[in-house]
Amino acid sequence: MSLLAIGWLFTLGALLHNAEEALLLPAWSQHAGRFYKPVTAKVFRTAVIILSALFVTVTVVASVSRPGSIAAYLMAGYALAMVLNVFAPHVLATAATRRYMPGTATALLFNLPLGLLYLSHALAEEHVTLPTFYWAGPTVVLGMLALLPGLFAVSRRLHAATHQAGAS
Repeated sequence: MSLLAIGWLFTLGALLHNAEEALLLPAWSQHAGRFYKPVTAKVFRTAVIILSALFVTVTVVASVSRPGSIAAYLMAGYALAMVLNVFAPHVLATAATRRYMPGTATALLFNLPLGLLYLSHALAEEHVTLPTFYWAGPTVVLGMLALLPGLFAVSRRLHAATHQAGAS
């Protein structure tokens, strides 16, 4: 299977994962305690839509980019982030709370195998090189972690502005 096909399968799996979280995680977060800050469905779903759109954009650009491009490393870094996301928070929170964290099933079924498959092919085909990926992959993961609070802030502002406009 080509790296392009694996990349799109991985993207589809990640989008299914995001959809599971969008449907179920807001209600779960209300009782998650220290494992997850409570979030409203509107705010969470808007943030997930924005993140998903960014990821699809990265996949499109990576699909037409040359090996070693910034897009190639963004895609590989996203795959690394989603593989790590399987364990923290999903498996960890599910085990610690003894309650299913939404997203765990799709993370295990799609993100873990397809993310690892994408990374192994990207490295084997030298679409990304290991010495560069050693620093670029974690940089993308940390960048995504830093992006999340901003996505939630933008989402809260969008919904506050919509609410104010509707009240006028």
